[in-house]
Amino acid sequence: MPFDGIVVKSIVEELSETLTGSRIEKIFQPESDEIIINIRAKGQNYKLLLSASPNYPRIHFTDSLKENPAVPPVFCMLLRKHLSGGKITGVEFHDFERIISLYVESLDELGDLTKKHLIIEIMGRHSNIILTNDEGRILDSIKHVDNEVSRIREVMPGRQYIMPPAQDKSNPECIVPEKFIDEGALNCQTNVDKYLLNNIKGFSPLLCREITFLSGIDDRVSFANLPKEKKDSLISVLKNTLEAIITSDFKPCIVFDSEDMAKPVEFHCLDLKQYNFVRHYPTMNQALDAFYKEKDRAERSKQKKSDVLKVINNNLDRCNKKLSLQQEKMREVSDRDELKLYGELLTANIYSIPKNTKSVSLLNYYSENNDFIEISLDPDLTPQENAQKYFKQYNKAKSAYLSTSKQMEETVKEMEYLEGVLQMLDNCSTLQEINEVRQELAEEGYLSKRNKNSINKKDKPSSPHHFKSSDGFDILVGKNNRQNDLLTLKQASSWDIWLHTRNIPGSHVIIKSNRQSIPDSTLLEAAIIAAYHSKAKNSSNTPVDYTTVKNVKKPPGAKPGMVNYDNFKTIIVAPDEGLIKKLRAD
Repeated sequence: MPFDGIVVKSIVEELSETLTGSRIEKIFQPESDEIIINIRAKGQNYKLLLSASPNYPRIHFTDSLKENPAVPPVFCMLLRKHLSGGKITGVEFHDFERIISLYVESLDELGDLTKKHLIIEIMGRHSNIILTNDEGRILDSIKHVDNEVSRIREVMPGRQYIMPPAQDKSNPECIVPEKFIDEGALNCQTNVDKYLLNNIKGFSPLLCREITFLSGIDDRVSFANLPKEKKDSLISVLKNTLEAIITSDFKPCIVFDSEDMAKPVEFHCLDLKQYNFVRHYPTMNQALDAFYKEKDRAERSKQKKSDVLKVINNNLDRCNKKLSLQQEKMREVSDRDELKLYGELLTANIYSIPKNTKSVSLLNYYSENNDFIEISLDPDLTPQENAQKYFKQYNKAKSAYLSTSKQMEETVKEMEYLEGVLQMLDNCSTLQEINEVRQELAEEGYLSKRNKNSINKKDKPSSPHHFKSSDGFDILVGKNNRQNDLLTLKQASSWDIWLHTRNIPGSHVIIKSNRQSIPDSTLLEAAIIAAYHSKAKNSSNTPVDYTTVKNVKKPPGAKPGMVNYDNFKTIIVAPDEGLIKKLRAD
């Protein structure tokens, strides 16, 4: 994700064309390190995003909507005071460094014209947004850097703004490719891409790799050992690259990790030929907004998924602790039948037992060998009272056994349910799917009232995964437990085929039969799909049960996704991601 000096040049040129002469209308600070400025330019409204995020520092137009805090932060209030209603007179960058300045003219409280500079420094974790007056005096910054953080360069209110130390590299606009490459070939023992990176301002590792790729150079070969034809090729490619930069012949693009073009991994203002999955955009602003919008969505999905995962794991831990206590309780009452035997033997021998004795040895007429058994007694109680005492202990232990057995059964069922939800969460790929799992947990009482109220119940439910078998049959897969119930119990017909991994958390899978006989090949494919959408996703031998939907019933009071079924058959399969992608129809 190289927001390098070349990207800065392209974005500044676009911003300058639109923003010069524009008016600042509103200023917001939705995040601690992010500013959004509403701007009116050439009869249109724009939202300019400036971010000093350590991970994603940037500046570009955006159409994203973000919630703002009820009370604006201090830096936001300061920007409003000095910049609201102001006119942007220019946008500049400095010598291919990742520093962009917005020049603003505005009226102060006395109605006098003042000039301010809003500077964004795009420098990884050292990124910052700084407001200065026309003399370069810092009014404030989104991040304060005092002398304890940096003795070289303080960024504090009242201090003079000093630019970060310049890099000792060549300006791309001043490079003569032949001379530059000849010098490198004579003096450089590193790889070509490292030489380019270390000696040209604004170049990122991505751009350097692109140049060596286009030149056909093996990145394992040192610069000094380059054959003449490769050196000539490098000169030609570098010349073309520099010309594109100087003439602003930009082709903004985003690189994706796969052909589905779902996950962006890189971007640049120059075309990238080293990658297979590239999408081009009309402007660098649009490319950046699309890239970071998806990154933001993925980040929020990751965070929300982590939050839901924590809820599930906390409840699984609670269930495990509860189950351990219940198992301990069961061990404590495991001798309950012995207590009953003592009472019965004492009652049968009531008149032969001496009073005030501490124990008695009695014939156990239940044993095959007529063994004698030693029974402890309370000498302060009569034999009859001792017998009653054992019967009471037996009844108490029996009652504890029955109630604890029922509790254990409920605990195990709850754990099975939570394991199923955990599997559904693992399968989630969108924010909506995560929210549906979260909503289910809320409705089942696993989220607090505050978290429950934050869920938007008006959102349209997502649809099941849709596959098409090689024989042309539709195969549907539930994405969460509520969708499993809806799919199996409401949407499927009684003659459709239902599949589920045996005793393994996973999705309900339905083959739409249309009252036709289902070929073995479709059954096998559906079973593989069921195994893939289960906890056994990485197993090589997964049992999958299948039956007609009419044989699937939901027990009264059962949690979402929990069903009973009979008259089933089992097929053993291995999940196959390649087949999953091939049969995907949604």
